[in-house]
Amino acid sequence: MKTEQAENYRGHIIALLTAEKLPVADLPHSLENFVVSTQNGNLTGVAGLEIYGDYGLLRSLAVDKAFRNRGIADDLLKQAEALAASKNIKAIYLLTETAPAYFARKGYEAITRAGVPAAIQQSSEFSHVCPQSAIVMQKLVNKQ
Repeated sequence: MKTEQAENYRGHIIALLTAEKLPVADLPHSLENFVVSTQNGNLTGVAGLEIYGDYGLLRSLAVDKAFRNRGIADDLLKQAEALAASKNIKAIYLLTETAPAYFARKGYEAITRAGVPAAIQQSSEFSHVCPQSAIVMQKLVNKQ
């Protein structure tokens, strides 16, 4: 597994996210805060971090079905968290309908929507892309 620039894989990222029924219409123009995993030049997984001031929104964590159960999601999540830490992000937030148990094992806690910073609440992902039924989770990154 190799990490490369996400920009080089935009089309493949969109295809993977679409296949996994994750939103693509609101993907940022620049994927500078996205990490990808590849094997032999093929995209195997992706994770994105949208930055809103002191907070990050984890989105688009997906692994191609043919490459699951190999630790790729764990590696991508660690890379996204390291990126957040390097940018002095205080906490990472995410919305999930399918993987709350996975994220709980990785140190994320379920919280109410009211507990999310206003900047994150105003993101397209939070405000209208993900359904109200999605579980909101948080992980502190740089504890101050």
